[in-house]
Amino acid sequence: MLKGIAPCISPDLLKVLADMGHGDEIVLADAHFPGHTMNGRVLRADGLSVTDLLDGILPLFDLDTYADPLVMMEAVSGDELDPSVEEQYLEVVHRHAPEAKAPARIDRFAFYDRTRDAFAVIMTGETRKYGNLLLKKGVTSV
Repeated sequence: MLKGIAPCISPDLLKVLADMGHGDEIVLADAHFPGHTMNGRVLRADGLSVTDLLDGILPLFDLDTYADPLVMMEAVSGDELDPSVEEQYLEVVHRHAPEAKAPARIDRFAFYDRTRDAFAVIMTGETRKYGNLLLKKGVTSV
């Protein structure tokens, strides 16, 4: 056990976060997301919500300041977004990065493309629709 690291951060996830460089992206995927189809580096965080993981991850690295550091999927035509999902994510994000803007929204297939290129995918227990969140790591301040 290490001091100052949230219990939701597994040793494998801690290594992934440490191995990421600035500009690398990680996807916090909801339980419905085809993470194993999209990326070869998948970690399981079943039973954990995206908000729990955000609260554990964001004290460990800074978000990118040169590009959109938060990205979510747009609703597919005919679907509706639950605004509380983004609101809850931003509540956690703003505790750690008060200047962070709302997530950029991109098309489902563009999100899949970004996931294929992401450093890793974390499969969470998040069951809310469109609960996926991509984080872009920035230059970590000391």
